Amino acid sequence: MSKDFIQLEPSMIAADWAKLGEEAALCRDAGVEILHLDVMDGQFVPNLTMGPDVVSAIKRNAGDVILDIHLMIYAPEQFVEAFVKSGANEITFHLEATEEVEHIIEYIRKCNCKVGLAIKPETSVSLILKYLDKVDKILIMTVEPGFGGQAFMEKMLDKVRFLREQAEKCGIRVDIQVDGGIDLETAEKSILAGANRLVCGTYFFKYPDRKEVVNKFNELRKLREFK
Repeated sequence: MSKDFIQLEPSMIAADWAKLGEEAALCRDAGVEILHLDVMDGQFVPNLTMGPDVVSAIKRNAGDVILDIHLMIYAPEQFVEAFVKSGANEITFHLEATEEVEHIIEYIRKCNCKVGLAIKPETSVSLILKYLDKVDKILIMTVEPGFGGQAFMEKMLDKVRFLREQAEKCGIRVDIQVDGGIDLETAEKSILAGANRLVCGTYFFKYPDRKEVVNKFNELRKLREFK
């Protein structure tokens, strides 16, 4: 993959929920290509967020922006079709949330969606190696999932480095995504470690100029070229 595939993904959990449609349109107009939507069930993580109807509303205002759905829920297979119908282009679920990992990977693919697999900070990265060639993306949580505004856990970069090294060693083309505490400084560290998908919530939505912050993140593409 080229260095241009390093991508910023604003996380809508940090947007103004009173005007999510407008926020999505502003992101689109600022040059955002992918939006990250967190789905939480109050059980797998201690928070509740959006369902399929909210995703549909965002889709109507986001135009051709890719919707990356991050399921932080138990039994994720029960909701795949609903989110596909609501406009999902990519669906990521957690290794810790199910014992049917390979089945869910195949199911998401049958729904014509790209598939990602995520792990929490306390989960050993070695557990995800067997799926490296079966998914489009690995998501390394760089905070404890559930709430925005947390500090970046720099130790998680060791997992990013390890996964990128293993992928390159085996000739596997896979995206590595980081989510939590991402700003321009931690984004740079993540890219240098091997990540190419950057989920940014609080920092992005608090930045006064959306186009400017998108451009600043795009400038980070020069840091590393993925092959």
